[in-house]
Amino acid sequence: MSPRHPLARAWAWIAGVPMLLVVRGLFAFARALGPERSSDVGAFLTRSFGRFVRQNRIALENVRAAFPEKPEAEIRAIVRTAWSNLGRTAGEYPHLGTIFDFDPQATTPGRIEISAESIQRFVDLLEDGKGALLFSAHLGNWELPAVCAARFGLDTTAIFRPPNDPATARLVAEIRSGTMGGLAASTGAGAAYAVAAVLERGGHLGQLIDQHFSRGVVVDFMGRPALTNPLMAKLARHYEVPVHGARVIRLHGHRFRLEITPALDLPRDAEGLIDVKGATQTMTSVVEDWVREYPEQWLWMHRRWRPAAEEAAAREAARKAKESGVP
Repeated sequence: MSPRHPLARAWAWIAGVPMLLVVRGLFAFARALGPERSSDVGAFLTRSFGRFVRQNRIALENVRAAFPEKPEAEIRAIVRTAWSNLGRTAGEYPHLGTIFDFDPQATTPGRIEISAESIQRFVDLLEDGKGALLFSAHLGNWELPAVCAARFGLDTTAIFRPPNDPATARLVAEIRSGTMGGLAASTGAGAAYAVAAVLERGGHLGQLIDQHFSRGVVVDFMGRPALTNPLMAKLARHYEVPVHGARVIRLHGHRFRLEITPALDLPRDAEGLIDVKGATQTMTSVVEDWVREYPEQWLWMHRRWRPAAEEAAAREAARKAKESGVP
C-alpha cells in the first residue's frame, strides 16, 4: 500500500500513538525536573551512552578530519562534550518557554545575555519594515534564536525539517508553535509558496544551514567539500534582502549568549545579482568560524561530508578545467 494512501496514513497515525505517549511522558518528566536538572540529566545520559552508538564513530572521524593537528585525547574530549551539549539541548527542549528570560531592563543577569551590538541589530530588524534572512547552525541550544524573535515580536518564520517519526513530529510542532512564532516545513506541498509569502509581506526567515543536502551546491566546509542547501542564497538573490547570521553560545552555569552578525556582503555575478554558490559559501564560512571557535558545541554526529559531495566537486573541477582549456 502506498504511504500516501488514506488507510496507510491513518495506520501510521494510530501506530504513532504509543510512541507519542512515551515521548509525552519523557517531556513531562523533564518538566518536573526543571530546566537545570533536566539539562544535567540529558548531558549525563548522552555523554555516558553516546560512545556506544555508531554516530560516535562518525563524530570522531569528522573531528579528526576537521582538526588533523589536534591530539587524539583532545579530539575525544571534543566529542564527549558535543554529546553533552546534544543531551542538554534535548533536556532543555520542554523548557524553551522559560529558559529564555532575557530582560533588557533587568539589573541582575539571567540565563540569557545579548551584546549591545546584537541588540541594536535586532532592533534594526524589528523597525526597518523590511524582510531579512537569518541563518544559524546546530551550536549551543540552536532553538533559542527563534524563541528570542517570537518573544520580542520580530515577524520570523523558522524553516524546519520535521522529524521522521509522526508522533515526535506532532509533539515537536506543538512545542515550537507555542514558543517560536511562525513555522514552515522544508518539505511537502506548498512549502516553497509558504516561504516566499513570508518575504513578500516583509517578514523574516530563519534556517539552520549546516546539514547535508543532497540537492545542494558544493561548498568548502572545514576544508572538505560539502553539499549545502542554497535556499537562503536563492531567496537573497530573488528578493534582495539582507542576510544575517545568528548563533547561540552555551556558557557555564546553564547560561547562553546570543549573537547576530552584521548583514553579510554577499558576492555578486556579472549581472549584479547575488551569486547563489558564492553566497552559500560565504554563509558556510561564517558557520565554520563558529564551529572552530567552539567545536565542542557543534553536532558532529551527523554525516555532514559524504562521497556525493566529493564526486560533485570533482565533476565541477573537471568542467572548469575543460572550459579554461587546461588538459
